[in-house]
Amino acid sequence: MSDVSVGAQGRPAVVLLSGGLDSSTVLAIARERGFVPYALTFRYGQRHAAELEAARRVAARQGVARHVEAEIDLRVFGGSALTDSSVSVPKARSSEEAAGGIPVTYVPARNTIFLSFALAWAEVLEAQDIFIGVNAVDYSGYPDCRPEFVAAYEAMANLATRAGVEGRRVRVHTPLLSMSKAEIVAEGLRLGVDYGLTVTCYDPSAAGEACGECEACALRLRGFAQNGVADPARYVGRRADVSEQ
Repeated sequence: MSDVSVGAQGRPAVVLLSGGLDSSTVLAIARERGFVPYALTFRYGQRHAAELEAARRVAARQGVARHVEAEIDLRVFGGSALTDSSVSVPKARSSEEAAGGIPVTYVPARNTIFLSFALAWAEVLEAQDIFIGVNAVDYSGYPDCRPEFVAAYEAMANLATRAGVEGRRVRVHTPLLSMSKAEIVAEGLRLGVDYGLTVTCYDPSAAGEACGECEACALRLRGFAQNGVADPARYVGRRADVSEQ
């Protein structure tokens, strides 16, 4: 697992891009480090499909060598509020409730699946670098956002691929891993990320407006508030301001 890139100028890298705040920041970081980004987005049956259009906007604005949308359907398994319409997305939870174990918005094995697709594309591109926006500070209890998971996945990737066997080690970059949401927002603002293009909400309206009440919205709003900056995302019935907590 690596956060630091040496001599990256012009090297291809696969960047997992959901269209949300974190992945859009990671894309900007990969570009600043000199990588040529290849963006990978998933249509996996998520209820917050507005993020797909957001990913297209972000990829076009930031500039990528290619943007691929892979289609898999995790609704066949269910098990998450994000893929099963019969399970409600929690809203307006207290900090104590949010800290109470793995939430129903966890999608079983999602990051393992996403990284596997990224690894396959990286082999085709002869790329040795994959970027993912996992975060272990504001990570909401997701087990596949922990540093232990990423380190284990990177080790597996170098055992399971021709590139790894031939000595071209794959690195999984997690530049946001130890950052708070406020620090992530600050970094993205420094890099000129247009957060008005992004969608973070777990339960947006049909028009793509954020609900402002789910945990993803709460973390995002807090991050902007702590920077003293208004969140440019669209919210149902209002626009968020710097007083949101």
